[in-house]
Amino acid sequence: MHGIAFAIAMSSLLIGLEAGARQVAGVAMPETLKLESGELLLNGAGIRTKLFMDMYIGGLYLRKKTAAARAIVEAKEPMAIKLHVVSGVITSERMKETTNEGFELSLKGNTAPLRERIDRFIAVFDEEIGKNDVFDFIYLPGIGVNIFKSGSYRATIVGHDFKQALFGIWLSEDPVQESLKQEMLGR
Repeated sequence: MHGIAFAIAMSSLLIGLEAGARQVAGVAMPETLKLESGELLLNGAGIRTKLFMDMYIGGLYLRKKTAAARAIVEAKEPMAIKLHVVSGVITSERMKETTNEGFELSLKGNTAPLRERIDRFIAVFDEEIGKNDVFDFIYLPGIGVNIFKSGSYRATIVGHDFKQALFGIWLSEDPVQESLKQEMLGR
């Protein structure tokens, strides 16, 4: 990793987990995440299901808890989404496919302006995915979305517009799963 990329990765690296966790379908979701830039609170967490199977637990982390989905998507402040894979049937190909579908929903089919960055994001899933893998998507204003897989830095995707599209997968008017959206909003 070159100088600037390494600095970006280290500046946003999860540096610790606070005591306490919320149990969601047998998975302990930390109540807080500590970043070098401050602490994020678990706003809400829920289960992503597909074809009646639990796929992953999704958690939303914010500086201050809120149920205002649009405000979260538009905000230019640190926040994170944690995905904890709970199914052995999630493969790299399925994750890439469903993530692309999520971007299609979030952007109402207009993915062309962000296509290059979406493809870079989806490439993070090239490596095989297994049960208990954890993905952290950490947005830091002025840096972008830093992506970690099971604690290891994978990439940074720049742009507030990309962050809006990514968080919109779960929080837009047409999310990948309405019940998961409500759970991430703490409802």
